[in-house]
Amino acid sequence: MNEDLYIAFENYLSNELSQEERIIFENQLQNDSDINEKFEIYKESNQFLKTKFSPETFAFKENLKSIAKDSFKENKPKKRKAIQLKTFVYAIAAVFVLFFGLQLFQNDIPEYKDFNKHEEAHFTERGDAIKALKLAQDAFNNKNYKQAIINFELVIREYPRPEIKYFYAISLLEDNRFADSELVLNEIIKGKSIYKNTATWYLALSKFKQKDYKYCKEILLTIPSDFENYNQVEKLLKILD
Repeated sequence: MNEDLYIAFENYLSNELSQEERIIFENQLQNDSDINEKFEIYKESNQFLKTKFSPETFAFKENLKSIAKDSFKENKPKKRKAIQLKTFVYAIAAVFVLFFGLQLFQNDIPEYKDFNKHEEAHFTERGDAIKALKLAQDAFNNKNYKQAIINFELVIREYPRPEIKYFYAISLLEDNRFADSELVLNEIIKGKSIYKNTATWYLALSKFKQKDYKYCKEILLTIPSDFENYNQVEKLLKILD
């Protein structure tokens, strides 16, 4: 990323652009996918710096910005080498802050796969849907979630039981069908089954998987401390703080 682009990002986020400059910049974001991608990476890293780094590190970032501005103000021939050197140092430092900060962010926030340790499904229902239930159970335990979903939907028509809905919701979540999964999880949460707290945990994981960390934390805080996997709740809360 060149320094001009970095400064444009910084000035935009700091509301230092004129109305005309903002319009031009926003048009660039809409029409240039490469710039838009870089901007999103920078914005995410910028937010991370504000919330996670020390005041000294944030001051370092501000110094980089100041150095860059000073560099571009200079245009006298006799200072050309010095200006180029400062700009070069700035560019390297800017890249360091941006990508090192992003790497720390990625390391600090684990992925959904670090928490999706599902118990195996074991059902004892009987009736016309028993074949589909066995297929759903086996598909779920083999992590074939698409096939599990198909068979769970056949079973739920006859057996809309909380434990079946629970494994169905997890299958939907694993298939990234977030809205469908959350709908089922909320049905379980509103009920009185033993799956109530576990469904709340998976609702939080759904938000976590979607990188909605704020809502994820809000949901985690509603889970009581006697939840059997509360150590996982505490672990995730600690990371999100």
